[in-house]
Amino acid sequence: MTERDGNWHPAVIVRIEERTPRMRSCFLHAPLARHVAGQYVDVRLTAPDGYQARRSYSIASLPGAAELELAIALQDDGEVSAWFHEVAQPGDTIAVRGPLGGHFVWDDAHVGPVLLVAGGSGIVPLVSIARAWHAAPGAPMLLLHSARTEDALAFRPELAALAAADARFSYIPLVTRTAPGRRIDAALLDEVLANWGLVPARCYLCGPTAFAEAVAQLLVARGVPHRAVRTERFG
Repeated sequence: MTERDGNWHPAVIVRIEERTPRMRSCFLHAPLARHVAGQYVDVRLTAPDGYQARRSYSIASLPGAAELELAIALQDDGEVSAWFHEVAQPGDTIAVRGPLGGHFVWDDAHVGPVLLVAGGSGIVPLVSIARAWHAAPGAPMLLLHSARTEDALAFRPELAALAAADARFSYIPLVTRTAPGRRIDAALLDEVLANWGLVPARCYLCGPTAFAEAVAQLLVARGVPHRAVRTERFG
C-alpha cells in the first residue's frame, strides 16, 4: 500500500543486509519524525486480498540517519518476519507509524556509567543507543550481549570495532550453546562489573521477558536502584 492512513505512512525498502543467518536489516525511506535511540515503529503489511498483519520493531539506526534501519529476526511461524526474510525486496513499499516509546530511550544528558544488556535480538535498540553514544560520547558504556551461538551475535563486528577505537566503550559477547558457553547469572555479572570497575548509573535491558526480568533482579540485588533499570521485553 502507498496511501496515508491516520498515523500510518508509506515506507520504501531501499536495501537489505544480512546480519546473521536469522536476522536481516531492512533500510527504509520513511517520512517519520526523528527518532530517539531506543524507540520502535509499528509495521503493517497488507495482502492483495486486504488481509493485514502488524508487528512492532525496534529501530537500529542512529537518530537522524538518512535511512531507518529495522533489524528483523526471523521468528518460527512469524508471518511478518517471514515476509521480510523470504519475500521483501528493495523497492517494496510497506506502512509504518512512529517513532513510538518514551521510557526505553537514551538520554545523553544524564551523568554516570551506562550498562546495556541484550538477549538475542534484544541487541537491536541497544545498537541504536550505542551509535547515539558514539556520535556524542560521554560517560563510559558497557554492552553485554548474550546469544545462543557465535553466528547469532548480530552487529558484532561494528561493536567490537567501536570498543577497539574508544576505551570508554566496552563490549562483551557471550554464547550459551557452544563451548565455553556462559549465561548471564550472578557469578558472571559480578565478574563483569568487577572487571569494569564501575557502578552503572543507568541500565538498559532488552530481550525475552524471562531474560530481562532475571537480569533486572540481579542488578537490583547488587544495589542498582529500580529507577535506574529500564527494560524492553518481548516474547
